[in-house]
Amino acid sequence: MIRAGVKRGTAELAVLSILEDGPLHGYEMARRIEEQTKGALRFTLAALYPMLYRMEQRGWIRGAWETSSSSGRRRRCYRLTPAGKKKLSPLRKEWAELFGALRRLTKVAHA
Repeated sequence: MIRAGVKRGTAELAVLSILEDGPLHGYEMARRIEEQTKGALRFTLAALYPMLYRMEQRGWIRGAWETSSSSGRRRRCYRLTPAGKKKLSPLRKEWAELFGALRRLTKVAHA
């Protein structure tokens, strides 16, 4: 199990990465992150939405209200902005360097 502090540090990278494939609403974003990480990363909507708001304030993502054609429900759909795409590369590099350093330090073959 991955601890909460590590999860918080990976949240922005996870969100930007998942939005790289296309726009999503919060629930679908959380579901896909959990699915693609085989349950290692899980975000409650209560934790996810404040983070999405902060990322939107930074200009990395943009949210827009959309109405579902099937249910008529309004949902906020988020998409990656050019600034968010630009932020993704250095974030990936930082995490790759951290994982490499941890592998060397702990002598773990697949960290």
